[in-house]
Amino acid sequence: MRMMMKARMDTQMSNQVTKGGAMPQSLKSTLERLKPEAAYFTPEGGRTMILVFDMQDSSQLPSIADPFFQEMGAEVTFEPVMNLDDLQKGLSALR
Repeated sequence: MRMMMKARMDTQMSNQVTKGGAMPQSLKSTLERLKPEAAYFTPEGGRTMILVFDMQDSSQLPSIADPFFQEMGAEVTFEPVMNLDDLQKGLSALR
């Protein structure tokens, strides 16, 4: 299922990770593991990362979110999302 994950990182904790030089490797590891179709980074409420990726099973939630909780004190949300093709497929099923 296509999911959107938003990780809003705690400023103080993510400052420590950034100053310590671990931020690039942490992001690289996440991107390699999830292989998102889209990745966005924004200062919304602090350091925020938005990823759109395919989640095979809900049992993946802890292993995806926990590094952000532990390393950066992040608030992490997951939301199922659709692209235009998904929406059109869903709408055609209504007929």
